[in-house]
Amino acid sequence: MKSFNSRLSGIIQLKESHLCVGLDMNPEELGKAEVSIEDLKSHTYKVIDATRDLAAAFKPNLAFFERWGSTGFKWLEETMEYFRDDVIVIGDGKRGDIGNTAKQYVHSLFDHFGFDAVTLSPYMGKDSVAPFTGDPEKGVFVLCRTSNPSAVDLQNQPVKDELLFDKTAQLCVQWNGNNNVGLVLGATAPEEISRVRSQAPGLPFLIPGIGAQGGDLERSMKDGNTNGDALINVSRGISFAGDLSEKAIRKAAKDYVNQMQEIINP
Repeated sequence: MKSFNSRLSGIIQLKESHLCVGLDMNPEELGKAEVSIEDLKSHTYKVIDATRDLAAAFKPNLAFFERWGSTGFKWLEETMEYFRDDVIVIGDGKRGDIGNTAKQYVHSLFDHFGFDAVTLSPYMGKDSVAPFTGDPEKGVFVLCRTSNPSAVDLQNQPVKDELLFDKTAQLCVQWNGNNNVGLVLGATAPEEISRVRSQAPGLPFLIPGIGAQGGDLERSMKDGNTNGDALINVSRGISFAGDLSEKAIRKAAKDYVNQMQEIINP
C-alpha cells in the first residue's frame, strides 16, 4: 500500500509537472448574460481535457458545485468520474469540524465522491485533522499560511518566540504518522514558504495564489521543492484563459508548466 505523499511524489516525477489546475467554476467568468449548469459542466470537461496530460493534480472547489444544490452535487459526482487515475484530485472544501461530524465528511469526501485528498482547517486542533488521516492512501492539506491578505490577522499572531503558522507546521509534522499530511501555503507570502519548509521537511505543499492573486512563482517553486514536493495551483489563469477555447486553456497550462520546469531545471 503506497501512502498518499509517496503517490503524489511519484505522479509529479512521472508527469514532470508540479501543476495543480484549480476548478473554480465561477459562472461570471464565462462572460454570458445567462449561464446554465450545463454550460459549466461543458466548460469543466473542456478544462480537464485540455490539461489532463499536463497537470499532476486537479482541485475542484466544492463551493462552486454546492451553490447549485442537488444538481451541483450530481455535477460533482460526474466530474469525479471524468478524471483518470494518473492525477491527484483534491477536494477543496476547507473542512474543520470534529467528532462524528468530521467522520461524516470523511465518508462524503473520500468514500462517496472519491477524492484523493482534501483541504482542512486546523483551528480546532488535532481532532479536526485526525479523522481524515486514518487511511494512508488518502491525503490532507492543512491550512498553514494562506494567500489572502487578512491571513496575518490570525496566522501571524505571536506564540512565544514563534508565529501561529510555525506552530501549525510543527504540529502537522507530528500528525504525519501515515505519510499523508501536507500544508497549504500562499504564493503571495513567499518568505513564509522557505520558513515553513525548514520546519516541515518532506511534507508536500499545496501553493495557491499564482496568477490572478499575483503570487511569486519562482520562489514558490524553489523553496517549495527544497526538501519536499510542491504543487502549484493555478485556477482562473488556466480555466478561464484567453477566449475560453480548449486551445487557449491548454496554452496557458503549458506556459505555466514550462515556467516551472525552467525554474527548477535552468
